[in-house]
Amino acid sequence: MEYKKLLEETGAILHGHFLLSSGLHSDSYVQCAKIFKYPWYAEDLGYELSVKISKYGPDCVVSPAIGGIIIGYEVARHLNVPFLFAERDDDGVIKFRREFDPSNFKNIVVVEDVITTGKSTNEVIDLVEESRSRVICTSAIVNRGSIDQIRGMPVISLISLPLVSYTREECPLCKKGIPLVRPGTRKIKENMS
Repeated sequence: MEYKKLLEETGAILHGHFLLSSGLHSDSYVQCAKIFKYPWYAEDLGYELSVKISKYGPDCVVSPAIGGIIIGYEVARHLNVPFLFAERDDDGVIKFRREFDPSNFKNIVVVEDVITTGKSTNEVIDLVEESRSRVICTSAIVNRGSIDQIRGMPVISLISLPLVSYTREECPLCKKGIPLVRPGTRKIKENMS
């Protein structure tokens, strides 16, 4: 499967001035929800990731809500293991709800739609480790930060798409006065004006 072509054809690669969930700015944003409106692509991408992850022997998949839910579910379905997701409370703190408890699992893989800096992945790893469980690898459809490892664990992705990111202070789009758009779901404390 040609992943970049799929991202482009489904309109998942957006261009403009975006505030990423990492707090960085970028002229490009990957919106995997555009792919997931086609269930057959979600199934195929989940299968492709599950094949790459299976050698690590996971017994559970955990994803951060909301972006990781569909792909995490599909990966877990193909691996035939349970699936849990963590979600943010009103203060932006990621937690397990719905009586999800990873403490019964020993080899957890964290699955996301897109990894940029690994911030959400690290938050989920912290949460899993608080339950005294262990994360064995991390994964995403798109690795836009070209990160090979998080905490010494491999980052498994279907495509590495190194898109440019900037701090607010160095962002050329801000300097040109191009309006900033926040397409993600994480509550980010940044002045949008």
